[in-house]
Amino acid sequence: MASAAELDVSVNPLDAFRAEAREWLAANFPPTLKGKDNPLSAIDAPSEASAEEAAWKKAMGDKGWGVPTWPAQYGGGGLDRAQARVLQEEMGRAGAWNPIGGMGVMMFGPTLLEYGNEAQKNEHIRAIAKGEVRWCQGYSEPGAGSDLASLQMFAEDKGDHYVVNGQKTWTSGGQWADKCFALVRTDKSKKHEGISFLLIDMTSPGVEVKPIRLISGSSPFCETFFSDVKVPKENLVGREGEGWTIGKRLLQHERQNLSGGGSAAGRMFAGKPVSALAKEYRGTDEQGRITDSDLRMRIVRHEMDLRAFSLTLRRAALEAKSNQGPSAATSIMKNVGARITQDRAELAIEIMGMNGLGWEGEGFTEDELTQTRTWLWGKAVSIYGGSSEIQNNVIAKRILGMLDHQ
Repeated sequence: MASAAELDVSVNPLDAFRAEAREWLAANFPPTLKGKDNPLSAIDAPSEASAEEAAWKKAMGDKGWGVPTWPAQYGGGGLDRAQARVLQEEMGRAGAWNPIGGMGVMMFGPTLLEYGNEAQKNEHIRAIAKGEVRWCQGYSEPGAGSDLASLQMFAEDKGDHYVVNGQKTWTSGGQWADKCFALVRTDKSKKHEGISFLLIDMTSPGVEVKPIRLISGSSPFCETFFSDVKVPKENLVGREGEGWTIGKRLLQHERQNLSGGGSAAGRMFAGKPVSALAKEYRGTDEQGRITDSDLRMRIVRHEMDLRAFSLTLRRAALEAKSNQGPSAATSIMKNVGARITQDRAELAIEIMGMNGLGWEGEGFTEDELTQTRTWLWGKAVSIYGGSSEIQNNVIAKRILGMLDHQ
């Protein structure tokens, strides 16, 4: 017999899904995990997981809601964009966070869904959706950063496999990764057309990873060396010479996520609003306003920018749905998101004064020490994922139609 909801044609499908999501979260999300998250989850850095955290990750992976809009046949949630927004809203209401992340979710998975063959999708997508495999990105090299197409890491054709030799740098999470998606040169006679997209097992003989220590005290970036690494031919995504096209598409997914428009949304602006920090550290007047009028106005401008940016991201997500994926406009979002992130960090440090400059010691709270390291980490936001200058070039060429001066 049909349920009352099935018989009542007036029931809004989204309302029914909201009720389903709320019920599932209540049954599966441990309240003790409310508000917790892994700050390096964007690169899938390992952390000591409690039994509850492990259970939460398994539940989300089994449900497919860690990647809610990915096809259910590959382990995703199979939700449409409207349902995914409802799920995000209900997770926010419950204080729940997504335990499925990393570069496999942010960049590689969406790209493989578009360019991979069925065998590759079946092998890799489900493992990403369950959070079982960590991926890293092999793009930049010591002599090929902003001019990525100058990369020299070479994959020599040996019949049924390639032999890869070269070096990558700024390999985020390389020391923790199981696998690497990399741009390699398969033809030395051509620049862009000589690049291919290859999947490399990080446990292969000849792979060596050396972490790079940053001023923030963390070491998520690495130098990675490849010496006579054997890679099966079936690990080539697309055809030889298509790597530049596939690689650019992946970067659009990366920029969308780094701007806050995807799975990384919310992490960029994590922490207390700067207005709350200002009231805590600077005090308020008799009307409850932040005492420093100049600081007050700069905070207002920042929070207006943040609100406008959030609304723009929402609109861009709807446009991406109708246009079948992210566009060159992600470069605009990346630049604006980086600026707002850095502005927030600078405001927070100014507001906290000497309390915002602590590195260690009993004179500072844990939140204050975290804020200092976040401020230092944020200096890289306008560099990684393509520097602001590179994004400006993309905007000029792909959006404004400007050509190089002849």
